[in-house]
Amino acid sequence: MSARMSTGRTVAAHAVLLTYTLIALFPVFVIVINSFKSRKAIFADPLALPLPGNFDLIGYQTVMKQGDFFLYFQNSLIVTAASLFFVLLFGAMAAFALSEYRFRGNTLMGLYLALGIMIPIRLGTVAILEIMVASGLVNTLTALILVYTAQGLPLAVFILSEFMKSVSNDLKNAGRIDGLSEYRIFFSLVLPLVRPAMATVAVFTMIPIWNDLWFPLILAPSEEVKTVTLGAQVFIGQFVTNWNAVLAALSLAIVPVLVLYLIFSRQLIRGITAGAVK
Repeated sequence: MSARMSTGRTVAAHAVLLTYTLIALFPVFVIVINSFKSRKAIFADPLALPLPGNFDLIGYQTVMKQGDFFLYFQNSLIVTAASLFFVLLFGAMAAFALSEYRFRGNTLMGLYLALGIMIPIRLGTVAILEIMVASGLVNTLTALILVYTAQGLPLAVFILSEFMKSVSNDLKNAGRIDGLSEYRIFFSLVLPLVRPAMATVAVFTMIPIWNDLWFPLILAPSEEVKTVTLGAQVFIGQFVTNWNAVLAALSLAIVPVLVLYLIFSRQLIRGITAGAVK
């Protein structure tokens, strides 16, 4: 009976997530179909599919000719991939330490790390800019990687620490009895068991980094280190906006996010629904 109830809850959770996913993807669908239409067709009927009568690739042609979009794309990939790596590595290590070891100030340390979720990092923009200027890191990808790593760590520690607590102590103690070091226990025994949580953190961390405009505009506005989001702003003017190019650039920028979601979708759903089906 309990197995049937658990299965029913899992199916219901999957159905709810699928519904929310379809709702969330609808704006993406609108952006993509309009990127293949003429300017007149975009404003005349934005929900119409791109057909032979309104099909136009002028937006993509403009993106490829104006600016170095592939360089912007490469910069965004480097910043996002490096930031995700450090967030997952340091976040998992900190979460393991907080959940595994009991020491004076353990709770306070956890609360201190959680403050980053409640206090936006953008409030410290002026101080961050001063630090980057003093360090000579302005207009470098390193500045963005450092900021995004600091931005993503609080959420990573908060989520992963809860999953770390659910890992069996008997398994970890058995590893210690077999002579495994704490690093081997962490990388070989604990991390494989919290992959759903890691995938959840990766998805929720990547999207704000990939779509961010604030810090690239302030810390790395030069042409050589522009990100995709900042590069798309060249098509937005004070009086005239090239909507075909903007929609084409946004459509291309959406691709990595969708690919990541498809890769980690199973782990993501398991991570989100883990506490709902116990």
